[in-house]
Amino acid sequence: MTIHLKSVSLKSDRYPTREHYPFCLPVFQQTEMVKFETPVTIFVGSNGSGKSTLLEALAQKCGIHIWRVPEGRRFQVNRYEGQLPYYLSIEWADRSVPGSFFGSEVFKDFSYFLDEWAANDPGQLKYFGGKSLVTQSHGQSLMSFFRSRYKIEGLYLLDEPETALSPGSQLELLKILKENSQAGHAQFIMITHSPILLACPGACIYSFDKIPVEAVEYQETEHYQIYKQFLNEPEKYL
Repeated sequence: MTIHLKSVSLKSDRYPTREHYPFCLPVFQQTEMVKFETPVTIFVGSNGSGKSTLLEALAQKCGIHIWRVPEGRRFQVNRYEGQLPYYLSIEWADRSVPGSFFGSEVFKDFSYFLDEWAANDPGQLKYFGGKSLVTQSHGQSLMSFFRSRYKIEGLYLLDEPETALSPGSQLELLKILKENSQAGHAQFIMITHSPILLACPGACIYSFDKIPVEAVEYQETEHYQIYKQFLNEPEKYL
């Protein structure tokens, strides 16, 4: 079992504000530390609970770039919005490792960046399945990325990877996570609403609906309970 990143601490006593997002979220004000003690850690919780905000801040703190097209001008700007990484402290087990951030909203941008790199250096594609991600369907390109990238040693952050994946592809991704985490080179921190991915063997599941963040069992998650109830008695919900 390999753990590259051991923990992240939130320095709430140093926050520049407690009234503006993201520092206004109770989960960031009352959670002191999140430990990573298993090769796969999963964040669950309601929309707006802070999961993606922490994951993106963690990427920045770990030196993992998020490949997205720069935003245009906005009507209203929150000057505190991107400052959470400055108030995080991380602990590596041995040394920092490279990695990647997967987000369903930024994957298309990354695919086009990769095509531009490959125009000058086709060898870049060997790390992502050997062919352009842009020329494949969305679901196919996701699986090509997951199969190839996660064979490399690193820390991998995933934000809702189930987007555009069929249940069968989610099962394949579950197998990829299991095999690469058990191989001793890859560590995963993932946000998901999928009860299939939540079932990853040996994963630690943290609920952001608990304040402070708290580890929960698979069967305790709302995702598991709702899907189980619906599948057992779908007529009750129709």
